[in-house]
Amino acid sequence: MTQTMISVAEAKSLIRSYVGRLKPVNVLLGDALGCCLAQDVISPLSMPGFAQSAMDGYAFSWDGYKAFGALEIAGEVAAGASESGPRRSSNQAVRIFTGAPVPEGFDTVVMQEKVKVEGGWLYVEDAALVQGRNVRLVGSEIAEGALAMQVGTVITPAAIGFLASLGLTHVMVIPRPRIALIVTGDELQTPGEALSFGQVYESNSQLLQSALQWLRFSQVEIHYAKDDLASLTQTLAAALSVADMVLLTGGVSVGDYDFVPKAAAAAGVEAIFHKIKQKPGKPLFFGMKHGVADAKSDVGTTNQTVVFGLPGNPASVLTCFYQYVTVALEQLTGTPVAPVACRAQIQSGYTKPIGLTHFLKADLQLPKDEQAPIAVFVMGAQESFRLSSFAVSNVIIEIPAETTTVEKGDWVMVYPIG
Repeated sequence: MTQTMISVAEAKSLIRSYVGRLKPVNVLLGDALGCCLAQDVISPLSMPGFAQSAMDGYAFSWDGYKAFGALEIAGEVAAGASESGPRRSSNQAVRIFTGAPVPEGFDTVVMQEKVKVEGGWLYVEDAALVQGRNVRLVGSEIAEGALAMQVGTVITPAAIGFLASLGLTHVMVIPRPRIALIVTGDELQTPGEALSFGQVYESNSQLLQSALQWLRFSQVEIHYAKDDLASLTQTLAAALSVADMVLLTGGVSVGDYDFVPKAAAAAGVEAIFHKIKQKPGKPLFFGMKHGVADAKSDVGTTNQTVVFGLPGNPASVLTCFYQYVTVALEQLTGTPVAPVACRAQIQSGYTKPIGLTHFLKADLQLPKDEQAPIAVFVMGAQESFRLSSFAVSNVIIEIPAETTTVEKGDWVMVYPIG
């Protein structure tokens, strides 16, 4: 582990280099939403498997229509019909409905609003009609044996619908990780219980669980540990045996009761870094536990568990979550998770010492005029223990370590938050 503070960029680079992707698992199609496809999907069939009408109307042979003009209506074909019926003559047409099979020998469908029917005869009144119009050809969506979806694709609702239309019920994906939250701090009290002097209500567990759920990470277990090295080590070791990621809050600095680094070492976690040149969230711990596949080999695993020791102050917790934990989640799942930065014009000046990157809670407002720049406003209450301003923020501003002064109207990098 590096003994010196590292930069924000170095920390993110180390996370990306150490955290591997979870092993693929075969899941029900409905459980694959948001996951990364782990292997190519080859279509088991042609779709559609038969020439199909694209709308309600009348089907006929284009050459017959050109030869005879008026066509005799010789029955109808509904969607779901097991067959399109006997082959019709070229001077005939059939009433047809959307999704129904087009009879053999017929190649064109005219919509029902552009015909005249008199005495069982069809008269087409569509000057723009061309041969083949409104007929979905066999394999026009996809041919049997063709690549239906490429490995690395993120499964969206539309992707699930498409794969279901191919008759698939399961798909191989990179799973969502199982995450353990360990909350430390003897001063913490459960919300709803009476506070004794010196106590504060514990909020980090709900804060992190909600942030994870917002990003579709639902396999989350919460544990509590006392400010005691043996207790914390035991709780951490148990979590490491079943989780793909462990997030600890509190006890990560260098005080007498900050036991996270020592407990991590005792549990066999390799420490990668401990401090970052940033404010808030400087004492951030990141480590890896290797060779913990035995208890979780039935599901996706990289034979490793990612460990973050987050600060105890809520604003620091959330800042570190969006800046670093999301990077690790992105590595584990192969899906976009980390907030995508954009640029906006800051609406007030800001000064700071050189050396630390500052992350500021802020409100980004889209302009009413499309030609105007995006504006971002720094919130009050920037202290790391204050969550009230975070509760109404929608972005985090990054002020680089080497920058000391930002003037009103300067362009800054901002990260969206949930």
